Amino acid sequence: MNRVTLVGRLTNDPELRYTPNGVGVCTFTLAVNRPFTNQNGDREADFIRVVVWRKAAESTAEYLKKGNLAGVDGRLQTRSYEKNGQRFFITEVVASSVQFLEPKGSRNRSQQQSKSNQRDPFADEGEPIEIPDSDLPF
Repeated sequence: MNRVTLVGRLTNDPELRYTPNGVGVCTFTLAVNRPFTNQNGDREADFIRVVVWRKAAESTAEYLKKGNLAGVDGRLQTRSYEKNGQRFFITEVVASSVQFLEPKGSRNRSQQQSKSNQRDPFADEGEPIEIPDSDLPF
């Protein structure tokens, strides 16, 4: 069985492209908090690449933006390619469904109210981010 369920925040706006046959494909990275803290008491996150196809890809690109909370259900896929004689491997989640876990515009309203005194948690994409437990839907 190959099944993955994730809840996290988008690190960037989704990127929508189309195959030569006109099939939509959307990619984004989801920051998912680990359920434990490290030795310093800080919570770390994993940054997971997600791929969405067809109509779901178009909806994802239209309605989700950087920082939005989303749920993803899908399967793990590993692929490889060769560049300049070197082989690269990529592991990603191919989503069968993407759930938008915040009401439309709710994040924008809260960001506008607190933006002046709060640092952007997604400014350093490669660094761990803090996602409060209160943001998780379970």
